[in-house]
Amino acid sequence: MSVDFGVPPLAHENRALVEQRLKEVHEGQGVPETLTVEFRGQRRHIEVIDMPVSQLFYNPGTHRIRAQSSHDPEHEAALKADPYSEESQDYLQSLLTSMPADPTKRDPDFDALKASLRDHGQTEPGLITREGILVNANTRRAALKELGALNIRVGVLPASCTWADIHAVELSLQLRNDERRPYSYINHLLAVGEQLEFGRELSEIARSFHTTTPAVERDVWILGQLRDLVKRSEAGGLSLRLMDFEDAKEKLFELYRAYSKERAKNKERADLLKEARLSAIVLDFAKTDVRYIGPDFQARYLDQRLPETVRPKAEAAPMAVAIPGLNRTVEAAGAPVAAARALTDSLLQAKAVQVAQSKAPATQLAAASAALKELEDVFNEAIEFAGKDFRLRKKRLAAPDRVTDAAKDLEQCITDLVMSRGNGSLDEDAFDDALLKLREVMRKLGVEAGKSIALPGEGLAWLRSAAAEGQ
Repeated sequence: MSVDFGVPPLAHENRALVEQRLKEVHEGQGVPETLTVEFRGQRRHIEVIDMPVSQLFYNPGTHRIRAQSSHDPEHEAALKADPYSEESQDYLQSLLTSMPADPTKRDPDFDALKASLRDHGQTEPGLITREGILVNANTRRAALKELGALNIRVGVLPASCTWADIHAVELSLQLRNDERRPYSYINHLLAVGEQLEFGRELSEIARSFHTTTPAVERDVWILGQLRDLVKRSEAGGLSLRLMDFEDAKEKLFELYRAYSKERAKNKERADLLKEARLSAIVLDFAKTDVRYIGPDFQARYLDQRLPETVRPKAEAAPMAVAIPGLNRTVEAAGAPVAAARALTDSLLQAKAVQVAQSKAPATQLAAASAALKELEDVFNEAIEFAGKDFRLRKKRLAAPDRVTDAAKDLEQCITDLVMSRGNGSLDEDAFDDALLKLREVMRKLGVEAGKSIALPGEGLAWLRSAAAEGQ
């Protein structure tokens, strides 16, 4: 069920002001401005009015900063206790102006929005309830407030609007195929998870999010893994937050693809791959480095380099299995996975201490930072050796190398174009013919790559889009 945040202190005054301004719109000359929204499964045209910026309230349930609200536990508790207090609204304002991955830093995208509003004004109306709660345009209101603007243009939802309607309308507006700034990655995952909790089918969620069912399955799996990581990082009252994985989108996509392929063959090997890659993701290794980590990474490259000082002990390692008739025992199948999980857990807990900074005792913070640095060095060396072996095996995979070579040729082409401007040597007709050939080849490449890759990454998604625009 949707969370009911109640009504703000100025609810009565805002209802009266909204009714007054809607009446002025109805009695005025000319055609009133309207905004089209999806309300309870139907498209509704609602009137747009001006409202004082100072009298509106940020939506405490907005999906835009759902993950970031955990940035400061004290402010988060205050937000839950009284979402419309001055302290809570100021906290929401700070989150709306900050970077999703690091709320301690100002978001350049917010400053760009603020500059656009200053130079060009508000081009698109927001959306409010009659009590003055912003359903949409929370970020625009934050920018207008900083600019000292007196009014904001907003559409007004029907008087019968409930909190379930507010959540649904906000999500439908965000999913429109326009130039609206998208949710951050983690907030997108939370929105998908929320729809699943409401009992919606995966195929239905996929249609709502303008994507495919396999992509929704991937998002649900990743959200489950991240929630599990947060739980596993808990120690001494400290833990990681979902927002700490904001910048890991592409690495998590690749993890899901690799894990799914390996799991179809062997679940234990898939789990070993998952644990090792999750550890590298927590250590913030680059996507190209994480890619070298396979199911045998820990046994083949990591264990021999792992010093005893950072080697964790699996608390509940599986019992050894006796071989009948041989009077011998062997390690149970789950023991390597248990050891890998223990390593990931110790790393997660150290990372949680490092992220907490001032909230952790100085000695604990120093020990965690030292352990993370040691693990980072060990992983770096292990990945280097894994990368060498990977590149040797990769020689038989020609397609990626050919694309890389083509990119190098195009870089040389840029240099040639610059040189030709100086002496007028470019054959423009021949160059145009070559570009048409390139367009056709890219279109074919996109089609064949799409047939080979079930869940496209960022590169293939770009290729498909570029090829489609070129048609």
